[in-house]
Amino acid sequence: MKTFEVQFRYQDRTEGTVESTVKVEASSLPGAVGKAVREFVKGLDRKQRFDMNKNGLEITAKPVGTASEAQAAKSEEAAAG
Repeated sequence: MKTFEVQFRYQDRTEGTVESTVKVEASSLPGAVGKAVREFVKGLDRKQRFDMNKNGLEITAKPVGTASEAQAAKSEEAAAG
């Protein structure tokens, strides 16, 4: 499994531009975007969803690393510490 960082941006009626970043573990980039969008939209209320649909949702995704790389880095830190 790889770790992806997915960033969302949309225009809200009261707050202006709203940005959020979610880290997700998935096997592929499209899978990570799908998981992250579901998580993000669940946290919005009715008016925020309407604003997101009306003004558009900008999605930026990038790979951060694999889960095994993160575990290896933690084990190296533990051994050095």
